[in-house]
Amino acid sequence: MKNTKRIISLALACLMLALSALCFASCGEAKGPFVYVTVADENGEIVARYEKVEFADGMTVDSALSALHAEKCEGGYASAESAYGLSMTKLWGMENGGSYGYYVNNASPASLADTLTEGDHVYAFVYTDTEAFSDTYSFFASPAAEVEAGESLVLTLSCAGYDANWAPVTLPVEGAKISVDGAATTHTTDAEGKALLTFEKKGTYVVTAAHESKNLVTPFVIVTVK
Repeated sequence: MKNTKRIISLALACLMLALSALCFASCGEAKGPFVYVTVADENGEIVARYEKVEFADGMTVDSALSALHAEKCEGGYASAESAYGLSMTKLWGMENGGSYGYYVNNASPASLADTLTEGDHVYAFVYTDTEAFSDTYSFFASPAAEVEAGESLVLTLSCAGYDANWAPVTLPVEGAKISVDGAATTHTTDAEGKALLTFEKKGTYVVTAAHESKNLVTPFVIVTVK
């Protein structure tokens, strides 16, 4: 009888522990809506890729970056008012005198104080070239894509540039070499910035690109193969 009571008590204790853990996990999990934040460090490495940040009305580029760092790199982000408005003074722990860039949905916002909307993607980066500032923001048409195993996927790589009147334009990137999960492939973008890839196995892959003569801010697309 005593053994039976002990077994019942132990079972109840385990059940309560499991329920507590389940409650903690569900209560602590962000429900959304979200914005997404990517950060590249001073070596050009993506250290935070398309991370979810819970969205709230009035959220700015600055507050989204601050929220991400609070979760992933505590103390690694700072901003301050300057002659150019609100400006970054630290990104992913790097302080370099203000050599940072940031884009929202692949377009340059006016300020860190610009407000975001649900689903926006912020990409912030530390300049790898703090002398000539040759870092060129580049991006695939979408940060995520889906394709069936064995089917072809066309990826288009572009970069931010300027026309003859210094108005912002989007330009195709020709001659960029494609990598999948960090491994170089034989694929290279054509004159329209396009590359054709095929994935034979189901899974999730990270596609990036680099260029021999252009200092590209690392572009990426997360490909889900069904």
